[in-house]
Amino acid sequence: MAAYIMVDVTVHDPVRYEEYKKMAAAAVATYGGRYIARGGATKALEGEWQPGRVVLLEFPSSERAYEWWDSAEYRPARDLRQSIATTQMVLVEGV
Repeated sequence: MAAYIMVDVTVHDPVRYEEYKKMAAAAVATYGGRYIARGGATKALEGEWQPGRVVLLEFPSSERAYEWWDSAEYRPARDLRQSIATTQMVLVEGV
């Protein structure tokens, strides 16, 4: 069953975030993931949520998504992102 990672990112260093994006994309592909949405325009339809940069990833399974997030390939990118952005991230299983 497919799984999705939804991310709401507030970027504090846009220049270094460009470096993160390149690093992350390679690791996502290694684990069979793909970008569904990556930083496009957002519009709140209900509630108070005003997201920053929204990223939506799809993986073949929740296990594979977690393997990506905890992988040696992604760790340097994750460490960089955590130093230059504030992130809310959830893993959601598909139907």
